[in-house]
Amino acid sequence: MTSRERLIATLHHTQPDRVCVDMGATAVTGISAGALHKLRRAVLGDDGYRVRVHEPYQMLGAVDDALREALGIDVADIPSPRTMFGFVNRDWKPFTMFDGTEVLVSEEFRAREDENGNLLIFPAGDTSAPPSGKMPQGGFYFDTIIRQPPIDETKLDPADNGEEYQPLSDADIQYFVDQGKARAQMGEYGVVIGLPGTALGDIALVPAPFLKHPRGIRDVEEWYVSTVARKDYVHAVFERQTEIAVANIARLGAAVGDLAQVAFVCGTDFGTQRGPFLSPKAYRELYSPYYKRVNAAVHEHTNWKTFKHSCGSVFELIPLMIEDGFDILNPVQCSAAHMDPRDLKREFGKEIVFWGGGVDTQKTLPFGTPDDVYREVRERIEIFNDGGGFVFNTIHNIQANSPVENLQAMFRAVRDSA
Repeated sequence: MTSRERLIATLHHTQPDRVCVDMGATAVTGISAGALHKLRRAVLGDDGYRVRVHEPYQMLGAVDDALREALGIDVADIPSPRTMFGFVNRDWKPFTMFDGTEVLVSEEFRAREDENGNLLIFPAGDTSAPPSGKMPQGGFYFDTIIRQPPIDETKLDPADNGEEYQPLSDADIQYFVDQGKARAQMGEYGVVIGLPGTALGDIALVPAPFLKHPRGIRDVEEWYVSTVARKDYVHAVFERQTEIAVANIARLGAAVGDLAQVAFVCGTDFGTQRGPFLSPKAYRELYSPYYKRVNAAVHEHTNWKTFKHSCGSVFELIPLMIEDGFDILNPVQCSAAHMDPRDLKREFGKEIVFWGGGVDTQKTLPFGTPDDVYREVRERIEIFNDGGGFVFNTIHNIQANSPVENLQAMFRAVRDSA
């Protein structure tokens, strides 16, 4: 099978010739630039190569085609037009990370050190605006700086929380088409497209690190409070967001078509390590009406399968996600309570594709031995890939402190599972 055929078979719950593999096709299935630097050097031996940081918020590295081919990675992305900090990736320039790793970043990646040696980054690369992200001195990625304006309950306007949701322009549509065609020319990969404006209350997006002067409810704690105390407000935000998203999906689907096979819809987390942090009833009331409309639009206008990311223990919410029309669940956090791989595959393996769950990034990958990693990867593939419906990926992004020997053991286990 080609990589694209392998992904399509997997998405239709058909046993592929070998397990389908992703690393780097989304911002939640990626790899830290530092870890990617070490892995690429070990695999290809190109000491002078600088990894491109395509997602600066988490400092994720872009997997190039040479490494993708060497490791047998099947899935690639149609990159978003702008980063989490609102700037465009272009005109790459050198940058040295705190650990000494030399990488490339966008010319619009404009950062300054504060008096404590922390690195501050600015929305849309505008250093005249307040900084929207901070990387602590010696750290590996940015934390969002909360820039919450004073809240006056009498003047709250849901439109303020929706200023980032807009109809796609003709230029926006053409960008996605051009990127999809460019990806197709590079090989027969499976392709993921990130849908703009479909993430409902994703807490990474609520503070809007991409906006220079965000309005509305932008504090993380205040937003979570609002899902209970200001339900009408949140519904109004979601309603406007969904209305625009559905119209955008129709246009985007008609233009991009089969250049993509998967649509990343939403990265809102619903699970903690011990269980979901909202009840099925609350999920159904606040989120389901909008998820159903978005997924229905994708399935009406395209052949794409829809991708839902949620960390944590979400076993009891999975039936609702399936009911809402999601085709794919990520990252499949098997380290969380009630997320046993065998139980997940038995209960839901015929209805939803598991994308992730291949190895624990909290303990095994960063702190285990290569043998520990090899055994866990082989076991997870044996369980999840039985009958198809599984894309191998780690449980969320590969962290910067993951030993390169463990990364090599992971890919060795993937090859041996073929």
